[in-house]
Amino acid sequence: MDIFNQPEVLEKYLMEQSSPEDPVLVELTRHTYLSEVHPRMLSGHILGGFLQMFSQMIAPMRILEIGTFTGYSAICLARGLKSGGQITTIEINDELRKTAFHYFEKAGVSSQVQLINGDALNIIPTLDEAYDLVFIDANKDDYPAYYRLVFDKVCSGGYILADNVLWGGKVVDDPTPDHTTRSIQRFNRMITEDQRVQNLLLPIRDGIMVIKKL
Repeated sequence: MDIFNQPEVLEKYLMEQSSPEDPVLVELTRHTYLSEVHPRMLSGHILGGFLQMFSQMIAPMRILEIGTFTGYSAICLARGLKSGGQITTIEINDELRKTAFHYFEKAGVSSQVQLINGDALNIIPTLDEAYDLVFIDANKDDYPAYYRLVFDKVCSGGYILADNVLWGGKVVDDPTPDHTTRSIQRFNRMITEDQRVQNLLLPIRDGIMVIKKL
């Protein structure tokens, strides 16, 4: 059996061979799939586990997340914060605020989370913080703009993580890429050609770009 050509089988095996999902995140996943139009926007167990472990490894004091959705990834990232640290998360859809904060409370991280509703392109320039870690997972067309806006706000030696950079494989084999695919291709090239960073593209879920600011 070639499990790499059977993503559902592969994902099941990955989950079975990884630490179990936190019960609060299990509940949040179920709620999201029952109530949201695009539930697959949720980070999920494997990517969420990666985000939590990455955050725990670098122990950031300040995290910026672009794209909260229902709060899964923010919870995972918050669990790696240093004592007294904070994650600022930006979400354009204010109707998701109640759900996110409900689960921030259940996960015990609400005191560490600042949720700002609005367009990240407008909000990022107003933020006056230096971030140890930035997670980009919002409008894919705006990835290049997000990167340019956050770069100077990332500490030297800090990290930027960007989700969905494989875009279902379209960045590799789509002969007539649409606008979003071209935006992600442009973003990936931008990172690879940026001499100010070291980067690694990992095939976790839909692809995650790990970027270290030198």
